[in-house]
Amino acid sequence: MLKAVLFDMDGVIVDTEPLHHKAYYGMFNQFKIDVSEAHYQSFTGQSTINVCRNLCTHFSLKNNPEDLVKAKRNIFKDLFKNDPDLQLLDGVLDLIKEYHENGLTLVLASSASMGTIESVFTRFDLDPYFLAKLSGADLKASKPHPEIFIKAAAVSGYHKNNCLVIEDSTNGIQAAHAAGIFCVGYKSIHSKNQDYSKANHVINDFKEISYNRAKLLL
Repeated sequence: MLKAVLFDMDGVIVDTEPLHHKAYYGMFNQFKIDVSEAHYQSFTGQSTINVCRNLCTHFSLKNNPEDLVKAKRNIFKDLFKNDPDLQLLDGVLDLIKEYHENGLTLVLASSASMGTIESVFTRFDLDPYFLAKLSGADLKASKPHPEIFIKAAAVSGYHKNNCLVIEDSTNGIQAAHAAGIFCVGYKSIHSKNQDYSKANHVINDFKEISYNRAKLLL
């Protein structure tokens, strides 16, 4: 029986990807590294520090990964405050409200930094609907490691068999699969070159997992 829903944030609740894309490429230019689009897309779902560690190793940079993180986040913060295109994804607020009204426990499990998570939740007034928010940036391992979803299920207070994950990225879906939690893969117009083969159920529209439909999945 469905008791809790574990939400990813980027690509599921809000599309911050264009802002992250601009911020990452601004940072790439700052450190004079040439990152292909395919290489960039392989980072989807990973925490910023892990991405920057990868970049430092791949490009043999003398800088610390933390230097890259700081530069990227400074650019992102400026974009977050000034970019008018940042909006919730179509239908997700209605879905969140419907789940909440029907007594489901909602937990956020995102690779984003807690600062970014708090900014999104404050801007769109999402705190009343969620029991807890977990940031992968604060954990030892990043998606596709299952740690964040194992902890999110524990925080929800329910067995993982009563939980459902909503994810849009290859790494996130693999993390949910590794955690042994039913995963809905959200394949939206914003999702590019992601692998949904390990998702238990794939959707293109949040109406496909309305409360009455979602409760039948488990």
